[in-house]
Amino acid sequence: MGLLANFQISGSAISAQSMRLNTTASNMANAETVASSEQEAYRARETVFQSYLYDKARPAEAGVAMLGVVESAAAIRTQYDPENPLANEQGYVFTSNVDTVEEMVNMLSSSRSYQNNVEVLNTSKELMVRTLSLGN
Repeated sequence: MGLLANFQISGSAISAQSMRLNTTASNMANAETVASSEQEAYRARETVFQSYLYDKARPAEAGVAMLGVVESAAAIRTQYDPENPLANEQGYVFTSNVDTVEEMVNMLSSSRSYQNNVEVLNTSKELMVRTLSLGN
């Protein structure tokens, strides 16, 4: 595997982590939302990735692919708040299933992964520049 493959692999990982950060930000923004029914309540979203291993026959396929975004299967929470205009007949509102602690961990993890892949790109670039300057 050559240095050029590093750019493709790290670039795909950066794109995937960027999408993960955006999804986490969306979840955090909707963490405290309420709805009048369980069906209308915001459900946390999670990104799904797939890694592709390096193959000499197809080096361009190495990297990380974004398969999609899925909704969390965690239960929607209910909260007794009869004064809320969205409360049902029993006085309950339905809140999102976003776990803010888990989302903060996701944000830190994806941010760190993003930074690490940027560092891989910078190191690869520096190695290529130094290699090219050897002839001078």
